[in-house]
Amino acid sequence: GTHFFAQYLVTEKGYDEDLLTLAPDSLDFCCKGLLLDIEEGNFLKLAEDGTVLRASHGTKSMTSEELLETFGRREWKHFNTISGMVSRSGTQYYLYDNYFDLPGALLCARVVDSLDQHDGQKKYDFWKDMVAAIQHNYKITAFKEDCGTYFPEVKNHPDKYLQRCPESVKKWLKQLKSAGKILLLITSSHSDYCRLLCEHVLGNDFEEYFDIVITNALKPGFFSHTPNQRPFRTLENDEEQEAVLSLDKPGWYSQGNAIQLYELLKKMTGKLDPKVVYFGDSMHSDIFPARHYSNWETVFILEELLGDKVTVPSETESEPLEKKGKYEGDQLKAPYFVSKQWGSFFMDRLPGLENAEETLARTWSCRCITTYSTIAIPSLEAIADLPLDYRFARFSSNSSTTAGYYPLPPRALLSNEESVTMK
Repeated sequence: GTHFFAQYLVTEKGYDEDLLTLAPDSLDFCCKGLLLDIEEGNFLKLAEDGTVLRASHGTKSMTSEELLETFGRREWKHFNTISGMVSRSGTQYYLYDNYFDLPGALLCARVVDSLDQHDGQKKYDFWKDMVAAIQHNYKITAFKEDCGTYFPEVKNHPDKYLQRCPESVKKWLKQLKSAGKILLLITSSHSDYCRLLCEHVLGNDFEEYFDIVITNALKPGFFSHTPNQRPFRTLENDEEQEAVLSLDKPGWYSQGNAIQLYELLKKMTGKLDPKVVYFGDSMHSDIFPARHYSNWETVFILEELLGDKVTVPSETESEPLEKKGKYEGDQLKAPYFVSKQWGSFFMDRLPGLENAEETLARTWSCRCITTYSTIAIPSLEAIADLPLDYRFARFSSNSSTTAGYYPLPPRALLSNEESVTMK
């Protein structure tokens, strides 16, 4: 989480030591779907039409007056670029869209606070240092060399960071396989780290669950690149070997592209257009590119859907499949708390209309779900006990924008289905 990066910034890049102390409530700042405007040091929550619903400078929230003064009711300046989803990060902005890089949002916000306090600059230039910190902790060889502080920590205390996969989900994977489905695992993590995670989460026999494992897949490029740009490589002892010209058989590969993978799937299924259903928890790296470039069916795993119902743990160890491990200790009991500072992931009221009739708008994150996912579920566990031929309602199945949420749409959308102003 945050302190791995903070340490690096303070020791290697000369940032203020305050970065190392975390106020207990400061994780409330972390909310999926925020955009960081790097040059301005502002974090933004956008409506589906690209206007700004909430914002902060560093960690400090802007008032309605400040919002309207800074952004008006205009579309945010980079909305055009970002709404094509082409790139999540340029030199101008970064989209925090999954729990893995979310603690970095808080750190960036605190860097902005700290820079303001010390030298009140107007344009910020800290991003290159963040990138260096990320590379130091996560670079390809970091796991093997115990470089940085993230991998050594997870390696030495996997139980502290990783939850085991519920039995119902393992059973579901086995059922799918025995029903003749081809199972694939596609991850941007490296083979050594992937193996550690899977052995811990699924067990030492995890390779038996999957026909094809692709690591270092470098998503979203995996979906958008051609075979020439991004060939598959074989692995020996976790080292990538020379590129292979075509994918001839199932197995464990590195890098690669969806085009050649699909050719292999045609060969394995004997079908001209095998249907692929792809599960992912990142809109930017999984859902958008799999849908947009490969036209796969997409199942968005959206922990925010758990937020509505209070989960009472049953006697069995059926914990939701969350990534608790990404936060130290128990500061965050579950990833689906709603941030007080940022409000609902799905819906918000337009700023500066406090006295008028409440006007609600869907968030841009919410619009992306409807546009790019076939369905959205809170966890794999939520569907693991359903019969394999269960028919889900798709988002595109009718004019409703909530049809694809299983088991239920988020409460924020239900109560407001009528009053949402459609732009």
